[in-house]
Amino acid sequence: MRILIGVTGCIAAYKACEVIRGFQKAGHEVSVVLTESAKEFVGEATFRALADGRVCSSLFADEDPIPHIALAREADAFLIAPCTANVAAKIAHGIADDLLTSTALACTCPFIVAPAMNVHMYDSAATQENLRTLEERGAFLIRPEEGYLACGDNGRGRFPDPEAVVQMTLEHMAEDLPLVGKRILITSGPTLEPVDEVRFISNRSSGKMGACLVQAALDAGAEVEIVSGPVPLSYDGRAKIRFVETAQEMMEAAKEAFPESDIAICAAAVSDMRPARAHEGKLKKGRDDDALGAIELVQNPDILSGLCQMKRAGQVVVGFAAETEDVVEQAREKLARKGADMILANLVGQGRGFGRDESEAWIVTEEGVTELGCRSKKEIAKAILELLSLNRAVEGDRA
Repeated sequence: MRILIGVTGCIAAYKACEVIRGFQKAGHEVSVVLTESAKEFVGEATFRALADGRVCSSLFADEDPIPHIALAREADAFLIAPCTANVAAKIAHGIADDLLTSTALACTCPFIVAPAMNVHMYDSAATQENLRTLEERGAFLIRPEEGYLACGDNGRGRFPDPEAVVQMTLEHMAEDLPLVGKRILITSGPTLEPVDEVRFISNRSSGKMGACLVQAALDAGAEVEIVSGPVPLSYDGRAKIRFVETAQEMMEAAKEAFPESDIAICAAAVSDMRPARAHEGKLKKGRDDDALGAIELVQNPDILSGLCQMKRAGQVVVGFAAETEDVVEQAREKLARKGADMILANLVGQGRGFGRDESEAWIVTEEGVTELGCRSKKEIAKAILELLSLNRAVEGDRA
């Protein structure tokens, strides 16, 4: 999950560093947006050293020409910690005069505010009215604690313990996660079909799309099991992971996991054919030319069709179609032929798709086609999971 942390000009700004670490220890990626005043307390370089996502402070100094929209779009949650009275007032009144407040106005994800300030500033009628306004508009408030304040006063206004801020934020987000209690099976990566003990038939799949789907499903609250061919990457450790090599092994593993799943996403690039015989040892040129020159191929099991045939009421099966031409038309045909509920179609070839971090994609269902355009695979995965969470079949009780 990508958490965007806003830091404002407050003496407690240094505690945002501990908040960042807390989210990272929980397995989340953190980006940071700073006000100019925040940098008077903690330098931007400090946050760049800590955060694993973007760190921005200006509407105009970033490479992205519209950074506030990009930051808002990428975030799964936006936490302003600490939030000054000034920033709370500006957001409550729709004022967007810097990067942080502009991002807040553009934000559609869960919005959390942790105010910290002098007790009299906090208790003032104006501040309390502004905080009520934020709550009424859907913001989740993490109230400040009582205690000794930097100014010497004693009272409510102190920034809470950073661990508590992280915990309350994650607990709040968990309440609204759309796929809590759902089990998702994901197939990923290529399959390897042995010719002999050295050679094999495979394809260019890197597993990047599968890894993004695992992350998006976990971030949506689902339990995830992944069946993967050999890939040069790591999957999120929160998922149950099973590695296989051949299409037959992947089919057996998927069929075993599918009955307990609510959703199956078949993102693996399964080899359509395999050698009829896997030779022992290594076939040698000059000695085994006949075997090397005429490798007999047989058809592999169709995992997507097999799961669709097993599907019970309430289960949803998603397939993928990697095409070099007529992408949407071929995806529609595959949707009908396989009996799937959704096909994610993407354009591949000429350096596109496989192994890259982005893809040109369309989501095809019986209801129609959603053109995603060229997006990062993280964004595509998120779009798929968002659409699945809205599916009435997914929302219903497990059969």
